[in-house]
Amino acid sequence: MWRGLWSLVARAARGPCRPCTRQGSGAPAPGSGATIFALSSGQGRCGIAVIRTSGPASGHALRSLTAPRDLPPARRACLRLLTDPRSEEPLDRALVLWFPGPQSFTGEDCAEFHVHGGPAVVSGVLQALGRVPGLRPAEAGEFTRRAFAHGKLSLTEVEGLADLIHAETEAQRRQALRQLDGELGHLCRGWAETLTKALAHVEAYIDFGEDDNLEEGVLERADSQVQELEVALNAHLRDARRGQRLRSGAHVVVTGPPNAGKSSLVNLLSRKPVSIVSPEPGTTRDVLETPVDLAGFPVLLSDTAGLREGEGPVEQEGVRRARERLEQADLILAVLDASDLASPSSCNFLDTVVTSAIAQSHNGNSQRLLLVLNKSDLLLAGDLDLSPELPPHLLLSCLTGEGLDGLLEALRKELTAVCGDPSAGPPLLTRARHQHHLQGCLEALGHYKQAKDVALAAEALRIARGHLACLTSGGGTEEILDIIFRDFCVGK
Repeated sequence: MWRGLWSLVARAARGPCRPCTRQGSGAPAPGSGATIFALSSGQGRCGIAVIRTSGPASGHALRSLTAPRDLPPARRACLRLLTDPRSEEPLDRALVLWFPGPQSFTGEDCAEFHVHGGPAVVSGVLQALGRVPGLRPAEAGEFTRRAFAHGKLSLTEVEGLADLIHAETEAQRRQALRQLDGELGHLCRGWAETLTKALAHVEAYIDFGEDDNLEEGVLERADSQVQELEVALNAHLRDARRGQRLRSGAHVVVTGPPNAGKSSLVNLLSRKPVSIVSPEPGTTRDVLETPVDLAGFPVLLSDTAGLREGEGPVEQEGVRRARERLEQADLILAVLDASDLASPSSCNFLDTVVTSAIAQSHNGNSQRLLLVLNKSDLLLAGDLDLSPELPPHLLLSCLTGEGLDGLLEALRKELTAVCGDPSAGPPLLTRARHQHHLQGCLEALGHYKQAKDVALAAEALRIARGHLACLTSGGGTEEILDIIFRDFCVGK
């Protein structure tokens, strides 16, 4: 219904326009920039819907729908009767706000109409705006793109705003808000300032190297600044893609021998019946994936086939896929039956999967593992002291829920290590674009250190500074900007 409504509004905006007869109405002159409008609040029936405009004809549009009243005071909500400028039919009684540029979200003249959220009201107001001369429906992300073009937001802040809109977990919200507040952009600008100082010292040496008035140690100061920046860049590039995992979700794979309770654990963590649970071993034959919020972190949770020698071609393929997912996992939840630890399947799993994963983590592998002993409700009181040879583990009963709080706390700590702490520490790199430009900057600094000619060293510093500029401003590459702004909805 809303898609059809937007098509109707677009046709109205392209139709013939009635010339404005009011004097001093603020209507744009022919050939000036277009004014855009869109529904900014969520689509669907709601209590209040927000419709916004941005551009030189915003004042004219506000006057047209609230005539004969004048513009309200800037940034103050006023109650107005909205009428169709063509038929003069009342549309709604709404709160309107006027934001003259440049003190607005986009930096342009903006207006907002806070109307009742019924489809008929929203449809009437959008169609009325489409008939105002100089107005057209906004494209996806166009409001934010205008804010970027007018210097209201840096590119990293734009990305933070997009991530905030799409945030589904507490950790994602915290990270996005930090980026929207400009923490990453501020850090990059500080690095760019360091490079500017180093470049100034190098160019001073080029221009005045033979002048006795030039201070001693100019190049040494530049070398010191470059070395400090290299250390900072390396620290951020060693974050093992934590920020990207936080944005898109960490991959947690549940694995173990058949009938250990893997599917029960997946259902318990996802709080819905994702997997079939049966006492028959080998029920799960394929990889079942579900996105979940675990301890505030976004996770793609995978239930896999029990690891054993398959009894048929279908189960063998399921086991192959399970092992393939294990290699891709950020965090492994290894599940064993606490009442059956001495069985050959449990011992083999401990030797081939658990011990191997723990050894690799000690060798610098970023993959992490939690060992969960399920079915603790089947243990007798004397059985709770399990073999001391077992790696660190957690006891759990998927049937009774006992031990779930401890597991969730352990998951929170592990996911903090995998995704980073969004509320503390330096800002995370949430996109491959960030990694690319910081890596390019670091490589340019390497060329600076290897340069035999001072002029080449200065050029390397310019290239390094250009990568940092691209990180916060996009470097004017339209293709990159199109990809970033495409993530926004029409009214943002």
